Amino acid sequence: MWRRTYLLLLFLRVYFAFSSSYLHPDEIFQGPEVVAGELFAFHNVRTWEWTVAKPIRSVFPLWPVYGLPMALLKALWSREGDGVVSPSVIYYTLRFVMFVLCFVLEDWAIYELVHSPRKRKDAVTLVASSYVTWTFQTHTFSNSVETLLVLWCLVLMQRIAGDGSQTRPSSPSDEKPGLSSDAVPRRLPLALIALLVSGAFWLFVAIATDTAFYTGPAATTSFSALFGYIHTMPIITPINNLMYNTKASNLKQHGLHPHYQHILVNLPQLLGPALLLLVPRPFHFSSFNVEHMLRNTRLTAAITGTVILSIIPHQEPRFLLPCIPLILTCVCLPDSKLWRRRFWTAWLIFNGIMGVLMGIYHQGGIVSAQLAMPDLIQNSLTNTQSTAKQVEVYWWKTYPPSLYMLGAPIRNPFTNEVIDVTTDPLLGANRTTLLNSLTANLDSCESRGSMLHKFTSAISSDNPHQVILVAPFSAFRFDSEATIPPISNFTFVLPDSHSPNDRTGNGLRLTHLTTFRKHINLDDMDFGDDGILATLKRVVGLRGLGVWRVTAECVGLEVEI
Repeated sequence: MWRRTYLLLLFLRVYFAFSSSYLHPDEIFQGPEVVAGELFAFHNVRTWEWTVAKPIRSVFPLWPVYGLPMALLKALWSREGDGVVSPSVIYYTLRFVMFVLCFVLEDWAIYELVHSPRKRKDAVTLVASSYVTWTFQTHTFSNSVETLLVLWCLVLMQRIAGDGSQTRPSSPSDEKPGLSSDAVPRRLPLALIALLVSGAFWLFVAIATDTAFYTGPAATTSFSALFGYIHTMPIITPINNLMYNTKASNLKQHGLHPHYQHILVNLPQLLGPALLLLVPRPFHFSSFNVEHMLRNTRLTAAITGTVILSIIPHQEPRFLLPCIPLILTCVCLPDSKLWRRRFWTAWLIFNGIMGVLMGIYHQGGIVSAQLAMPDLIQNSLTNTQSTAKQVEVYWWKTYPPSLYMLGAPIRNPFTNEVIDVTTDPLLGANRTTLLNSLTANLDSCESRGSMLHKFTSAISSDNPHQVILVAPFSAFRFDSEATIPPISNFTFVLPDSHSPNDRTGNGLRLTHLTTFRKHINLDDMDFGDDGILATLKRVVGLRGLGVWRVTAECVGLEVEI
């Protein structure tokens, strides 16, 4: 029964690993975006972490996790056709790599850390059935890699401690002068020396890799040049990261949270009902229980990590990822069959809801839309017979999309010239900013009127620009349900007015190109103004991400645009 359950959970993990939900921009911009840009020369964007004077992101752990799979893809594709690897292949290959690392290394580490066969099955089942494992751990977060490193550090410590304990005499009769007394002192220094030498070597490799990456060609001409930069201007990203995160003025730019955010908000969000089984236990302050808790290295590591992370005022749930499997291995399920059944019911409901929300729908249309964008642009140009040389793609009320997912340069189907595709993430900009951005590259109605008067006709193919908008359906407000167009053909006119109720005058025609239905924008929830039911009806009922071609809608002007 347990094996069948574990196999079912494994299939669930595979499904969520290949679902295109987008949990946070860091899962792309802190790793795959940079590495893909280096290896494939795709357009890419480097966020501030990579471009500041003292960079805080290390490329050293990125190369084995992301760089090696990409390099293998590049080598395989170089033998076929044009040798260009599809961005979708890169994206899903990295998801597959993260799934394999999670499935093999995380589950194996838990198997090593928990010794009791019964508790081991419970621990593995809890971790395998957690939505955190299905979603966060199978995404390309640096925190997901950190989780594996923490687990295997604890495994290594446990093995070293186990080897040391095996050198002690098993009985008083085995204790002989000069034998047992020297066994442990001789082995531990050797292990410590080996650990220090190995740590120093990999520390040097990490510093050399980061220094070469950030310094550029000047440091990679020769080993002597690289050593010179390491000696005079080494790039030590962990120190830079620590210095940056200790300044509240820096963290204020990303959002400050109360110090209890991790404990009272983030842990319940990640653990759900499992946290309730841990709450009563710390209140048993007998000497035996306290000693037992301190001996539990998994629980001690999780508590210590949570406390240290709580000191920093910028607190996001993903920062606690390394603590989640450690805590779940310490959960003691109820002995009563009734309460055990109730717990599993609550646990499955919680993770089922969170898994569907975070693993499928959370910003889930962005990756699919960006991967499809080259085809959408070419189809739009073909349908309008446009010879446009520039395409502006505006993303409104979404996370910023990855640029490497656009892949190779896009060509106009009529002129075969490379199109300059500009991606402009408007994030949570207001309606006025959206209108100003969309109209910046469109002909005004006045200019179209003069064109009509002079030439008697206006041809859309002469416009050197095309404007495309990508946004959630729920971002648009309509007067009534009767005015909401069908999702299958969500074409409408956006009034060129600061008042959403103004239906007179000129506006912008949004011609629907396609829909990505598996998308929910949680940042667009406004319970205060709209109420709970109305907000849920709008955000969930109008779920989905739409792509539109934007043109000017000029009242009283018969012009084909």
